[in-house]
This record gives sequence, structure tokens and C-alpha cells, in this order.
Amino acid sequence: MTIKAEFHFDFGSPNTYYCHRVIPAIEERTGVTFAYVPILLGGVFRSTHNKSPMEAFAGIKNKSEYNALETKRFIEKHNLSMFKFNPHFPINTLHIMRGAVCASDKGIAKEYIETIYQCMWQELNMADPEIIKGALLAANLPADELLAGSMEPGVKQKLIDSTEDSVNRGTFGAPTFFVGDEIFFGKDRLREVEEEIVGILARS
Repeated sequence: MTIKAEFHFDFGSPNTYYCHRVIPAIEERTGVTFAYVPILLGGVFRSTHNKSPMEAFAGIKNKSEYNALETKRFIEKHNLSMFKFNPHFPINTLHIMRGAVCASDKGIAKEYIETIYQCMWQELNMADPEIIKGALLAANLPADELLAGSMEPGVKQKLIDSTEDSVNRGTFGAPTFFVGDEIFFGKDRLREVEEEIVGILARS
């Protein structure tokens, strides 16, 4: 039985980085490969009237502090020692998310996504488009093709459509997961995502 497991992501969310690092272990345990679905988080927020945690938690006593504690626990549990918070956060991810669509069209999504996540949340060098180009070249990816392709109308529309479709299915933020038609939100739902996959496998 084929199980459709999807990871709806935007590079600008550190929580999606955490999930990106944990997903391979789930894939290894279950034998199910996740489909990475690029969405634009800003577009999701506009459509759903949601706000980032930075905005939503502002002024709420103890909420931001607890969120930081929970994140610290997650990082330690999964040994995500390479993570570094980007000092330029929040970063406009429009171009690199379009790049993810373009990379998918070219069949190099996996390599592109890994490179951009490393730059965004490990090397802290995503403020300058020229640095993005250099990072892609260093990863032996076709930087000029990806940068040019990300500006093509068809690529732009695919990202818009992907974002709208995700919202229509229930997405209000990232990371969002779908296992079949079941939706799960947040890095703290990874266990439930895996349990859903295992349950489907057991019933098949």
C-alpha cells in the first residue's frame, strides 16, 4: 500500500528545519518517504489571519520563555547541535521558496533543500542573494539556472497554487504534515505523524 506523507514547509521557519533533520529517521523506521511541499508562509498567514510566534506571543507573560524551553528540549532530544539561530531573522524567503519549486521541476529538490536549510540555520549566510548563489555553486548545483528559473511566471504560479492548496486543506502555519487526508501541525506532532503512518501500515 502506498502511503502519501507530505511535509509542507517554508525555509524561514526554524521549526521546519528541526523537522527536516528528524524526518530521515522516521523514513528509515517506516519505509515511507515524505514528499516536501513548498509553501510561502507569508501567504499562509495572510490567508488565515495567523501570526508568527514572535508576534503571537508578544506581551504574553511566560509564553515566549516556555516556547524557548520546549525548543531547547527538542534540540537536545534529537541532537540538533548544528542549529544556529539566524541573526537576520525574519528573512524574506520568497526567492528561495520559488527556487525550491524550480529545483523540484529540475529533479534536484533534495539537494537544493538540504543546501538552503544548511545556509539558513547552520551557516547564517542567507541575507545576500550573491551568497545564496555562492552556496548553490559550492554544492555543485546549477545556481544560474535556479536563480533564473525562480523568476519564471510558471514557477511563481506553482508556489502560489501550492500555498493556496495547502491552506484549503487546513494549513495555517508551518511545519504542517499530511498523512493521507489527516493533518498534523508543528514539530511536536512528529510522533503522531509516525504513529499514523505505522497504523496505516499495520492495517494494510
